Amino acid sequence: MRTFYILIKCQLGHTYDVAARLVDDTDVAPVVHSISGRYDLIAQYHLPGEADIGRFVNEQIHPIPGIVDTETIICFNAFTKDKGLGED
Repeated sequence: MRTFYILIKCQLGHTYDVAARLVDDTDVAPVVHSISGRYDLIAQYHLPGEADIGRFVNEQIHPIPGIVDTETIICFNAFTKDKGLGED
């Protein structure tokens, strides 16, 4: 699985509508949080390793009404206490 986040800037007054569409209308169920700062929402996705993340964002996210801008962050490693740090 490939994990990535999408930071989403919404049109004023449309953040809750966009969040609802992200959760209801995409093929992959994300975790969506409202956030403060330059962006209004952050959505976490998990796709199969062979999936084209760029195509997913272009076809599934960008067409949602009320989205003004996005920034995609692709994750490489998950570091937790029990894995990812190279210690046994």
